[in-house]
Amino acid sequence: MIKLGDVKKVAIIGATVDREKYGNIILRDLRSKGYQVIPVNPKYAEIEGIPVVKDVTELPKDVDLIIFVVPPQVGIEQLEKAYQVGFRKFWFQPGAESEAIVELSKKLRDAEFSFIRCIMVETSSRHSI
Repeated sequence: MIKLGDVKKVAIIGATVDREKYGNIILRDLRSKGYQVIPVNPKYAEIEGIPVVKDVTELPKDVDLIIFVVPPQVGIEQLEKAYQVGFRKFWFQPGAESEAIVELSKKLRDAEFSFIRCIMVETSSRHSI
């Protein structure tokens, strides 16, 4: 289980400019709770005033947690790339996981995963900074 108390900087794969979609809702929610948020999406230069990283391999190495808000077929590809460049904490929002991702997670024994749980609910006790 991932301990969120130590998490300060998060990347959101699937962040979007569409304020109705969870990729944007989660970004705004976590930022309001004091997390440093880095959106990851090849389609945009900026989301909610935050510069966007185009690919998970371009993330700064001090990102504490990568949150997936993408379809599983995109998520598994991004997970493999993120793991290869050294990231070890991965959170899959409900609907972003798949049987293939869960199976892969079992092979990546030095990594931590969260499935099914919503990051907004799990961080609800954290107050704005």
